Amino acid sequence: MDLNIKVNDKNHLDIGGADAIDIAEEFGTPTFVIDENRIRENYNRFYGAFSKYYPDFKVFYACKANTNLAVMKILESEGCCIDAVSPGEVYTAKKLGFDGQRILFTGNNITNDELKFVHEQGAVLNIDSVSALERLAKVVDPEGLKISFRVNPMVGAGHHAHTITGGVMSKFGIMDNEASEVYQQAIDLGFTPIGMHSHIGSGILDPEPFKLAVESTMDIAGKVHEDTGIDFEFIDFGGGIGVPYTPEENVVDLDKFAEVNIGLFKEKLEEFDMGSPTMYLEPGRFLVADACVLLVTVNSVKQSYRKFIGVDGGFHTLLRPAMYDSYHHIVDASRMDAPNTQEVDIAGNVCESGDLFARDRP
Repeated sequence: MDLNIKVNDKNHLDIGGADAIDIAEEFGTPTFVIDENRIRENYNRFYGAFSKYYPDFKVFYACKANTNLAVMKILESEGCCIDAVSPGEVYTAKKLGFDGQRILFTGNNITNDELKFVHEQGAVLNIDSVSALERLAKVVDPEGLKISFRVNPMVGAGHHAHTITGGVMSKFGIMDNEASEVYQQAIDLGFTPIGMHSHIGSGILDPEPFKLAVESTMDIAGKVHEDTGIDFEFIDFGGGIGVPYTPEENVVDLDKFAEVNIGLFKEKLEEFDMGSPTMYLEPGRFLVADACVLLVTVNSVKQSYRKFIGVDGGFHTLLRPAMYDSYHHIVDASRMDAPNTQEVDIAGNVCESGDLFARDRP
């Protein structure tokens, strides 16, 4: 249960070797502080775990996790690629030095202008629907254009219902039973399909759903290969590997996770005689969640029917607690060894009842 919480000799929170109180005094609050070395450590640990078992492996950072320019540039310097879900993310990645072929764009319900823009940036288009495929063929020259498709492996998982992105209730991806037909339609339109992508959700700590998704995606890919003759250049299993948010949660055994899923990946490649396509994964929070700290200042203490600790940030600063009822660990950065003597509500400064960072927090 590594939350990357460190304490210095002043009993203050230490963030990458910097004193949190010194930062707050110099820059004010609310302030986000990013630990560069932690991001690099996370990336290399993730890449190393999977490439050890399958060397032809690439990491595509799901930049929606944190589109801070410095964060993206750090990962660019490590050789990471980008998973983008909006034209703005594609534009940002290009400006930061990512070559178009290092950007995989997986949009959802996007316009013709957006399709054309992403194509002009040189990013690889990962198509989510037949509608998008047919519209793309009208706004670009499809002849020989390499594309990919997102499929729905009919498996979903996540830390909240709103983060589950696979299964019968999901709006994402091509249905498993129509995949061969859609890939053939793309070929008939002149496109060159080279990849298959799936993504089942976010914040997954249980390895079993991910294993099921790998198996299902590979079965879909195998059938498409048999039906159309496509030799996949890559197969992308998306992201979603979770991180602990509470002291009680355990860290995913990354080496075991990699060994099991790559073992299954290799078995399916052999079963369907699909050669050796590159394997992609799209971690987001796994790379950056424990490298970022939000510093806020307590500006009021209110004893009402409940005890409220008021701070100078709100859900406009950190949305997840209000949106997903997500737990974020909260500490007193100025007194890290202070005992927890009572339960309080920690409230933000936005004029909304839902602007709470925590309820009944010790």
